Amino acid sequence: MANYVFAYSGGNGIAADPAEREAQMAKWGQWMGGLGSALVDGGAPTGPAKTVAPDGAVSDGGSRGLTGYTLVAAGTRDEAVEFAKGCPILENGGSVDVYEALQM
Repeated sequence: MANYVFAYSGGNGIAADPAEREAQMAKWGQWMGGLGSALVDGGAPTGPAKTVAPDGAVSDGGSRGLTGYTLVAAGTRDEAVEFAKGCPILENGGSVDVYEALQM
């Protein structure tokens, strides 16, 4: 088994309406619960970013538009991709990049 990082980008964010927000969070909870023992770390949404360039220059905004992450365990990257296909961010206009977390 290897660990895989789900890197979330885009989406419409968290709803302002409390009832809609609660429904969104319920979908995330249901999806994560369905991952069972494959869920290593539920992760978190990300806030504003800064990017440090090779020359040391710093800019606002982040270079990749990361909006959150989750860490899962899977036998193959294709299995991890199947897990990612159920992610609620996809219903909200976002995307999921699946990266293997390599052992160091």
